[in-house]
Amino acid sequence: MTTTILNTLEQYYDAAPRRGGARGEDFGPLTLFVQEGQGWPYYARPSLGGPAATPADVRKVLERQRELEVPEAFEWVAENSPSLRAAVEAAGLHVHAHPLMVLDPGAGPLPPHPEVRSLPTEDPLLAAAVTVAGLAFAEPGTALGEAGPAELAAALADPAVEQRRVRVSGMLADGRTGMAAAVRDGVVLCSGQYIPVGEVAEVVGVGTLPAARRQGLALGVTAALVAQALGGGATTVFLSAGDEDVARIYARAGFRRVGTALIAEPPQG
Repeated sequence: MTTTILNTLEQYYDAAPRRGGARGEDFGPLTLFVQEGQGWPYYARPSLGGPAATPADVRKVLERQRELEVPEAFEWVAENSPSLRAAVEAAGLHVHAHPLMVLDPGAGPLPPHPEVRSLPTEDPLLAAAVTVAGLAFAEPGTALGEAGPAELAAALADPAVEQRRVRVSGMLADGRTGMAAAVRDGVVLCSGQYIPVGEVAEVVGVGTLPAARRQGLALGVTAALVAQALGGGATTVFLSAGDEDVARIYARAGFRRVGTALIAEPPQG
């Protein structure tokens, strides 16, 4: 069963960037996804059914990424491409490991959180919702942090926020994403999205303002996203947890670990 799920996710990982507006550039054992126009920057990953990549293959992709001035990033599933980690590390990249989790089909739904709701295309809080994640991931983990409503208000003054809002609004309008947020007294404290491709959906970008953590908001947003995805026809819902502590939170929403998602980037500093 796990092998079947991992094969399903491999197909999703290849299809999702294309549906998101990226073109695939063929590098033999690797495919580099390059965003066309506005949208999220993508990454390189193993080509479907391709041979194992070598360090030389990785370096060719890195050269192309530098030429295009896009992030030097690779993403893959450890169990599906077990030799790629050694190849990217030999090319000088640093690898981060994240628990890969799939919703148990037998898991019952969590009760709706009273402060969580879905966000439609023109919701006035959409700009705040797309900004929360940046503040959340700047202070990773589950511990209480400094950034709160005041920092969110300051971040919303960035002119780039409107561009991000328009992009996500367009994706909401054409069904390429769904979004939910926890809102208290008119302030977005947590938000997240899911990305559907056929009958598979990935929950992404669930982040809570660090000052508002440990209140069950991320769990409530995740449960709302799962309900949206299942209601939209998804039969497989999955995500990558930031670390083992975050994975334990997602387990409470019915997710179980099926593998390890790996991300390779240049080392910091």
